This record gives sequence, C-alpha cells and structure tokens, in this order.
Amino acid sequence: MSMSTMPPTDASSPARIAPEMPIDDARWRAVLARDRSADGDFVTGVLTTGIYCRPSCAARHPARGNVRFFADGAAARAAGLRACKRCRPDDQARDEAAIAKAIAFVEEAEEPPSLEAVAAVAGYAPHHFHRVFKRATGVTPAAYARAVRAKRAEAALADDGDVTAALYAAGYAAPSRFYADAKDRFGMNPRTWRDGGRGETIRYAVAPTRYGDMLLAATVRGICRLAFGEDGDDLRGRFPNAEILAGDGEFADLLARAVAAVEAPSRPHDLPLDMRGTAFQQAVWEQLARIPPGETLSYAALAARTGKPGAARAVGAACGANPVAVLVPCHRVTPRSGGLGGYAYGPAIKRALLERERVD
Repeated sequence: MSMSTMPPTDASSPARIAPEMPIDDARWRAVLARDRSADGDFVTGVLTTGIYCRPSCAARHPARGNVRFFADGAAARAAGLRACKRCRPDDQARDEAAIAKAIAFVEEAEEPPSLEAVAAVAGYAPHHFHRVFKRATGVTPAAYARAVRAKRAEAALADDGDVTAALYAAGYAAPSRFYADAKDRFGMNPRTWRDGGRGETIRYAVAPTRYGDMLLAATVRGICRLAFGEDGDDLRGRFPNAEILAGDGEFADLLARAVAAVEAPSRPHDLPLDMRGTAFQQAVWEQLARIPPGETLSYAALAARTGKPGAARAVGAACGANPVAVLVPCHRVTPRSGGLGGYAYGPAIKRALLERERVD
C-alpha cells in the first residue's frame, strides 16, 4: 500500500517519558498525563481509597505517596483493592479479548464481514464496538478487513502469479475492487508486483545529516526508503528487479525536504511515502505515526493499539522492517522495562533523535 502524508500528532497526548526514567516514575508521568496508551500496561492503586484505576482515569489525582502500581487488576485485587467504578479498569482486559476475538473472526472469514457480524462475535453493540476497535487499533473494523483481504491477494500472487486466481482466492467479487486495492496496497499493478517490482524506476541520493549519511530513495509515488549508512549498492540489493537511477533535479527538491524533516524530527511533514508491507506491518507503521514527537511508547502498548494484544515481539519485528526511518518514527518505541531498546541504525542515533525531539 502506498502511504501518503502521515497523520499529524496530538501534542496533548502521552507524557514525555525518557528512556532511562525509572519504571515507576515513568508510570507516574503517564498517570499525570492521563495517557490512554498506557491503559493495559499497569493499574494504579490508591491506598487511601482502596481502589485501583486505569492510568487515564479522569478522577482527581491522588498524592504520589499514596500510590502503588500493579501489573493488572488481579494483582491489585490480591492486595485488597477494588476496581474504580468511574474508569472500569477491568474492562480494558475485556476490550482486548473482544478485539482479539474479532480479529480472528475477520482473518478467518472468506469475505469481509459486516460491522454487525464482527460486533456480535465480540459481544458488543455495533456502534460501541466500532469505537472500541478504532481506539485500540487506529483503524476501523472495515479497514482492517480490507487489509486482510489485500494481504491474501498478495500471498496468492506470490504463490502462483495468476491474477484472476488471486482475485477469487482473496475473496474479491469483482476485478475493479481488486485492482483498486492492489494499487493502494502495492503501489503498482499486481502483475508488476508479482514480478518483484520489475519495471519500477527508483531514484536515490545520499546526503549528510547530523546523524550521518542518509540514503533517500523514491518511486513516482513517494519515498520507499530512508536509511542511514546505506548507498546505491544496498538499494539495488533490496530492489533487484527495479531500475535504480541517481536522483535528478526534481529529486533534489524531495531530498532537501527529507533532510530538513530528519534534522527537525519533531515537526510535521507532508512528504509522500510509498511503503509496502503486510497488513500487520502497515497497521504498526500507521500507529507509529501517531506517537507524539519526543515521547515513547512501549512495544506492548503499541501491540494493543494495533489490535494484537500480547504481540509485542511481532510489533518489534514490524518496527525493524520499517523502510522509512524518522518519517515513520519507530525510534519512539522502547521496552516496557526501560532503556532504549533496539534500533536498526544503532542506539546512538535513536537516542539523538529522541533528544532532538525533546529540544525542538
């Protein structure tokens, strides 16, 4: 799928958490910011009232000395606390279970199911489940179902290369819808994609930045690769069937805009992106763009937002597969336990990007 300009971030959501911050201090900052992305990571126990809440609970904040943090509601209940009736922290687990059940149903269905059918499987009213699903995953149930169908088409094309067979194997009822989805998802027509991108033209250039030399590569639709420490030979290895050309005069403008965006990573950009990946990778990349500059999110929290609770390792792999560094900010994801975590271009660049975002 070709991803165009990434959505703007919301400066009012989660608290800025330094990677080196002690875990309880980071949790307290999340509570003070009423950070919804931390819901499900832990619960906040208030000893003076005997209740436990979600980090995002709208109730008045207790004194820090009266607060204890627990991994989940079960641990808080074992300590003698009861669930808050205002934020209903135990519903977080129920929502995650319902979303997981709905995702399994969508992925097993031969054709994209209706909202009513998905909600019924999850055990929710349709309008309510639509909000729950989108809040957790960043996409609607219908959009997720379309991504699943497109992924099936991708797999069918890779298996036998027969576009007509792929169309029906993926659950499409008409060629027109298949080709529309294929163009959006693959960034090229299905036959060209099946042939490993043969016929694609990719222009590139290498430019210096404060983080080291940066490779920028783009198709006619947008940037398909932004990486540090790579050159034209690396690009040819990734796209062996494409025509790789040095950037021309028009490309110079795109390169200058990309360098400016990398030098000031906290500022919104309107650069066109042409990114291709699985449905799950696309969902993770879309959620990365929603993390505010200078802030971090745990792999577990990102997995929950993507609709795959418990898939923190898979989220980490999707971050590692991100082909467009900085513009799709996988550097904003860190382990729940603290520290910087992994980064394709090394911890020094990851640290420098986060520090630069906090300064700007």
